[in-house]
Amino acid sequence: MAQLPVKKRRPPRAVPGPQPANSEVPVRFPEVVLGLVEKRMGSSRKTFLTSLALSRGFSVDDPRSEKVTHIVSEGNSGDEVVEWLKKNGRPPAKAIGDGPALLDLSWFTESMGAGRPVEIELRHRLKVTTSIAPLEEKGQVPPYICQRRTPLHHHNSTLTDALETMAEEAKFTGSEVRSLAFSRAASVLKSLPWKVSRIQQLYPVPGIGEHSRRIIQEMLEDGLSAEVEKVRQSERYRTMKLFNKIFGVGIRIASQWYQEGLRSLADLQLHQIKLNKEQQAGLLHYEDLNTPVELWEAEAISQVVHKVVEEVLPGAMVMLTGGFRRGKPCGHDVDLLITHPSEGQELGLLRKVIGVLESQGFLLYHSFHRSSFLSLEDEELWVSGGSSTMDHFERCLSIFHLGNLAGSHPGGAGLQKLGASAGPGASCPRTAVRVDLVVTPFSQFPFALLGWTGSRNFERDLRRFSKREKKMTLNSHGLYHLEQKIFLPAASEEEIFQHLGLEYLPPEERNA
Repeated sequence: MAQLPVKKRRPPRAVPGPQPANSEVPVRFPEVVLGLVEKRMGSSRKTFLTSLALSRGFSVDDPRSEKVTHIVSEGNSGDEVVEWLKKNGRPPAKAIGDGPALLDLSWFTESMGAGRPVEIELRHRLKVTTSIAPLEEKGQVPPYICQRRTPLHHHNSTLTDALETMAEEAKFTGSEVRSLAFSRAASVLKSLPWKVSRIQQLYPVPGIGEHSRRIIQEMLEDGLSAEVEKVRQSERYRTMKLFNKIFGVGIRIASQWYQEGLRSLADLQLHQIKLNKEQQAGLLHYEDLNTPVELWEAEAISQVVHKVVEEVLPGAMVMLTGGFRRGKPCGHDVDLLITHPSEGQELGLLRKVIGVLESQGFLLYHSFHRSSFLSLEDEELWVSGGSSTMDHFERCLSIFHLGNLAGSHPGGAGLQKLGASAGPGASCPRTAVRVDLVVTPFSQFPFALLGWTGSRNFERDLRRFSKREKKMTLNSHGLYHLEQKIFLPAASEEEIFQHLGLEYLPPEERNA
């Protein structure tokens, strides 16, 4: 039988696609190293995408390599990618959000189309809900501000400044809920012992809403937020901020003036806007009152007040509170808390102190507010559930005349008399400072000291924690157990923290 000629096989038709990566294509983006996760992608598609990336000048490495900066996955959740990396030998992150960005294939596709790494947006990122690192390694951020140490100086000031701008803008528009959300997000960033560099780091962190995340994401990627900058440059925000800085002018009045077309301090005078005495004093001393008060000035004022208080009632105590007690080197005003160890001796003290200060020329303006406190049994004290920061103490809101303070500066010779004229030609950069004098019964002093030390965010959350977690109402007058219906006395701030089952945080760690 004759043999049939062997039929030559036709070579397989090449599948259209990108040319194999040219080994001579230079690396165009050395700071970006891609790692493609094979799970659900498959080896053939991974090879194809690797070739495509190399042809565009990208570096590609094994996703388990520590050189990889961008891990790309198709059809997987962030948790699945993290689990796959663990199973395949990649060491866990050493801190929250440490390691490469976990990205959906959409980022890769857009980057290949653009011929460069595109900006990573929130939609590109894979959300991780499980822990990347063991709990003891990453550290857990407590949900309440009063459970977190918040130092004066922190690692995320650029981000917190942006969020606080948004909080202020929301407050100016009357949206207290939005303002509080931005403010709480800023507070948690202040407590972090590390600098946020990737939005992934914040996935396990409580208290940061979606809007705050978007702003943080934009700041991290672009260095600024277009939304925040738009707010800062807006006429309404700048005008509201200007008017709100006038002593005695709140948001409602500032908003009313803006709606009437007023835009500057000069407009108030030009249109002969009717002002009360407090606002008149605030406008008259506007520049001084909006110049930061330095610590040495606050201490000098405290010494003067203490001297007068001691003359009127020997043994009385005067405590500098507010931001200065939290370690701030400067502030907007001076808050002084006054008490006497013998309960009841403080009654009538403040009026006498005001009289002496006024006679000596210390007061440019003052308004006296009587105590509205009846007793701890007064139900009105506890009906707010402890959420209010207002108290019922006797107080004096004043503007102090500084005069020549050169001698009370740390480099000066000693404390000179405040209120004295600096004399013709003498250098006197400031003459007015806002000072609040508050008198409290001795038994309520620890609660008042805690309340007047701040910060406002810390105090608000401390009251919220007391109510929600401990069924107690806390305010500047006392601590009341709602279920046991008893008052819990305290001789110090430390005892108040003990009643609430909280670790004591010293004032310098309450800068939320």
